[in-house]
Amino acid sequence: MRTPLVFIDGDQGTTGLQIHERLRGRSDISLVTLPAAERKDARRRAEAINACDIAILCLPDAAAREAVQAIVNPAVRVIDASSAHRTHADWVYGFPEMSVAQADRIAKASRVSNPGCYPTGAIGLLLPLVQAGLLPASYPVSVHAVSGYSGRGRAGVEAHEGGGGAKPLAFQIYGLELAHKHAPEMQLHAGLGAHPLFVPAYGAYRQGIVLTVPLALRMLPPGVDAAALQACLARHYAQAPQVQVLSLEESQALEHLDPQILNGSNDMQLSVFHNAAHGQVLLSAVFDNLGKGASGAAVQNLDLMLAA
Repeated sequence: MRTPLVFIDGDQGTTGLQIHERLRGRSDISLVTLPAAERKDARRRAEAINACDIAILCLPDAAAREAVQAIVNPAVRVIDASSAHRTHADWVYGFPEMSVAQADRIAKASRVSNPGCYPTGAIGLLLPLVQAGLLPASYPVSVHAVSGYSGRGRAGVEAHEGGGGAKPLAFQIYGLELAHKHAPEMQLHAGLGAHPLFVPAYGAYRQGIVLTVPLALRMLPPGVDAAALQACLARHYAQAPQVQVLSLEESQALEHLDPQILNGSNDMQLSVFHNAAHGQVLLSAVFDNLGKGASGAAVQNLDLMLAA
């Protein structure tokens, strides 16, 4: 039986390098990348992508669309790590834990769009609650998230680690135009009725995300409280080993959320915090923006597709 050829297009970026590192040394695949002199050669890239079994695109959105358009071999399957196809109806969304059937859809798909880092946490928290009717789709959702500077890609890493004279900020909120490209992805895949108010930020550490969503209990259906929200999440992810839902007791014992606790893994930890007297709940997701938020998810999806 022939070993599947996996081509990484754009393996010099932050996500591509991480995927390459995670796949290096595996004997069940043959890993293909282009030498530096050929990475911008459209003809060589087209040849490589049409000769592989599965292509992983780690490219800017426009380049990812061009790469897909260059595919003429109907047997080629694609995992796109860019945001170019995350809301496209013909692409399967690459979040295996979002439903009991999603892993099977990914395994059988020819086109898989890898989730964005921030949307992974937001959708992971919101979708089960919306589906269960505990969170109205019309709820005015706010999402705040802080990522390590590697979330900026190579520019962020070089600013903090390159020694080139750049002066990185210890903390910076961005996306102030309130039109971040991840908002439509969150809305669609979480089943929301409108774009969430999304406030992203970068911290002065390399990788890891803490994402939070505040909820007012008075705006939820009668009888919905923190225990119901936590139980819903726990049920949804009961058979999902990559997603851990803390109990209310475990969450209440925490004094802070460390964005780096799951770095290097493909795991995500969800928590529900609450103050009954104030009628407030805070949902949180902690995960590695280069793991479950990018390269780890891509490799997880690759493994599902290889096993099909």
